[in-house]
Amino acid sequence: MAEFEKIVLKNGLRVILAPLVSFKSVTAIVLCAAGSRYELRQTNGISHFLEHMFFKGTNKRPTASHISHELDGLGADYNAYTGKESTAYHIKAASHHLPMMLDMLSDMLWNSKLDSAEIEKERGVIIEEINLYEDTPIRRVAEVYEQVLWNGQPLGWDVGGEKQVIRTLKRENFASYVDERYDPSNLVLSIAGHFSRREVLALLKKYFSRKHQAQASSFAPVVEKQRKPAFSIVYKKTDQAHLIVGFRGLPSAHPDRYNLSVLATILGGGMSSRLFLNVREKRGLAYYVSARVSGYHDTGTLAAAAGVDLKRIDEAIAVILAEFAKIAKTKVSARELKKAKEYIKGGAALSWEDSRTVAFAYGADELFEGRIRTQEEVMREIDNVKAGDVLRVAQFLVTNSKLNLAVIGPFKDQERFEKILKV
Repeated sequence: MAEFEKIVLKNGLRVILAPLVSFKSVTAIVLCAAGSRYELRQTNGISHFLEHMFFKGTNKRPTASHISHELDGLGADYNAYTGKESTAYHIKAASHHLPMMLDMLSDMLWNSKLDSAEIEKERGVIIEEINLYEDTPIRRVAEVYEQVLWNGQPLGWDVGGEKQVIRTLKRENFASYVDERYDPSNLVLSIAGHFSRREVLALLKKYFSRKHQAQASSFAPVVEKQRKPAFSIVYKKTDQAHLIVGFRGLPSAHPDRYNLSVLATILGGGMSSRLFLNVREKRGLAYYVSARVSGYHDTGTLAAAAGVDLKRIDEAIAVILAEFAKIAKTKVSARELKKAKEYIKGGAALSWEDSRTVAFAYGADELFEGRIRTQEEVMREIDNVKAGDVLRVAQFLVTNSKLNLAVIGPFKDQERFEKILKV
């Protein structure tokens, strides 16, 4: 298990160093408090669009091919993602390539050309990406579900943005967004793997000493006024119905996060979970079914997702809701509780054998909470979960006043779903 060190540079950049001496690789990841939640309606989608533009050329590396050829020449694994509360860029490669990796990351973040011609070309790419997701119900249904939860609020907006907004964004919009959100004080650089601390300190001075310019703005707190079940049925001709049904949950750093994680695992984590056995194995209602927890700074959700038989969707929803109701009425057995804990801990142990997982976990903790949870701490908290804790959290969440449903499929009758949506 890696120990870590936190360093704060003069410009406010937080750096997390996690040495993994037995590794031969190293991962460097930059996380930024930038995402759709920080956007305005007239700029919705700019965080994700900008993520693409950072790979389109810098003053030092003028084109996208310069960047990709250089990274491929390192044998690097590299990518980026944009979410609602964060955007991240990571490079993983053999340890001796760390100087080039940090050079590349800082160059992309602060020296991107944001060329107007490239913006025009990438605008079409972004719109096609949005079209792809709209044609992919298994992914699109998650966006519909969060729109039900936080309709009209930034947290309910699609990360990819609206097509009409994407068509209007200009270079000055991107430049202003970089100046505000990509200030060093709004970033976390996390490095995990095999590296020399002395070398890293020198590289930080060389590549990440950009001056602090402005304090990044925060987001509007979410407003939740739900009093009864809510739903959205999106009509689309499909051969399978895709649905998410769940409840308003807890913020990502809530003290009950571990109890909630065990609860979700018992419901829908793995092929021996309650939902998998009762929805798929016993009744053949779905191909995929699982339960998940999503957490944000000030809210979250506990939900089940499934792809089900069109003709039996009512039954599938009823069975899923029955499992939610059951776990909110009776304590889970000692055997089931132990199995869920080991499932979580086992998955964590396997994933933490990757330097990228370590770098991301530490960086995300620092970005979102300002503190780091070691693997030992997480394991200990999971071990401390009691059956009574699981029941208490389930009883708090599983209520009609927090219940929500999203469905994509060839359905026009809204009332049929309203009638069955209750626990």
